[in-house]
Amino acid sequence: QVQLVESGGGLVQAGDSLRLSCTASGRTFSSLAVGWFRQGPGKEREFVAAISWSGTRFAYKDSVKGRFTISRNNAENTVFLQMDSLKPEDTAVYFCAATSIPNSDPRQYTNWGQGTQVTVSS
Repeated sequence: QVQLVESGGGLVQAGDSLRLSCTASGRTFSSLAVGWFRQGPGKEREFVAAISWSGTRFAYKDSVKGRFTISRNNAENTVFLQMDSLKPEDTAVYFCAATSIPNSDPRQYTNWGQGTQVTVSS
């Protein structure tokens, strides 16, 4: 069973950058695609980005394209979400989860982490 733990959140100002990490335990991590989702105050959980097991296929939410970059290091069992040019509307709890192929449907994901808070002040 794969367990995922998010880290790297914090309080930053608009225009700043943060790098989130999703670290996994378990031998099957390198065979799984991983996605990042977020849930802002009073909002539904929404897809942010996903990456294939090989790190060669990606999917992004339109509003983060060009600002966020997802990557992975299977040797370290970690998936990263580099977030640049952050905006106040990016404020949310960010979660990572596992799936078979990159997609934006949260129902296709399992092994959800507990989340890490990202707060962007204006």
